[in-house]
Amino acid sequence: MNPALKKLGYDQRDRVVIIHADDVGMCQATLPALTDLLDAGLISSAATMVPCSWFPAVAAVCRGHGDVDMGVHLTLTCEYRSYRWGPISTCQPASGLMDEEGYLHFDNGGVQTHAASETAAREMAAQVARARAAGIDVTHIDTHQLSAYHPKFLAAYTSLAVDNGLPLLLLRLDAVRWQALGQTLGILIDLETARLLEQAGRDLEAQGVPLLDHITGLPLDRPEDRVAQARQIFESLPPGLTHLVLHPAVDTPELRAIAPNWPGRVADYQAFTSPELREYVRRSGLQIIGYRELRRML
Repeated sequence: MNPALKKLGYDQRDRVVIIHADDVGMCQATLPALTDLLDAGLISSAATMVPCSWFPAVAAVCRGHGDVDMGVHLTLTCEYRSYRWGPISTCQPASGLMDEEGYLHFDNGGVQTHAASETAAREMAAQVARARAAGIDVTHIDTHQLSAYHPKFLAAYTSLAVDNGLPLLLLRLDAVRWQALGQTLGILIDLETARLLEQAGRDLEAQGVPLLDHITGLPLDRPEDRVAQARQIFESLPPGLTHLVLHPAVDTPELRAIAPNWPGRVADYQAFTSPELREYVRRSGLQIIGYRELRRML
């Protein structure tokens, strides 16, 4: 059994889930989505992208909602062609954090190839520091596009969590299951990386850092029947602690211009503000927690 859940008073049969809103502050459309979701009461956690233009507005929302469970979505990549952002810790091309246009690399391959471990570590630390300086009570860290799951960056990612007393998005998996998860999520996790991830999890758990058992989410390329999709995911959740990822946003011209997968993001927002889904979850027997409960363990 997950020792973190045992400490929280759950047993091995309990299905515990963190319902998590990702990419907050990526664009303006995520801000009204966040406030509506907080009012609806179904999400239990969120994470903000500090380098993005709308991060100051996220910080203002957090200062006005003292109970919001907000983490830092550590951002080392920028995947959009017409909407870009750069690092906050440096403007030096020699850092390897930027492409030839001065923005963060489009994908994991770019940053993992070109960025030095030290510069990525400084950037991740700067993002947490800026969030705290802006008045956000940071509850955890996670990693945009899972770019920190790499031999060059993993030690800095885990050390940042430990040094700041924060839980992090990391799973209690062996190397074989890490590779299988990578295939499911569409990212390459080679054997070396999988073994490092397994060992990192063992080391952190030995220090009392809470880890997750499962991660799942709603596919952004299939926006239809979102409530039914969400119900199916909830029904199939296994025992243990699951991180359920959403990407909610309201429908705006800006969102449509930025993100080709905008219908999935709008569908996440609509489903998780719906009374139908909220009532289903209330009756489901699921135990919903946020990262603040895990942070208290540290």
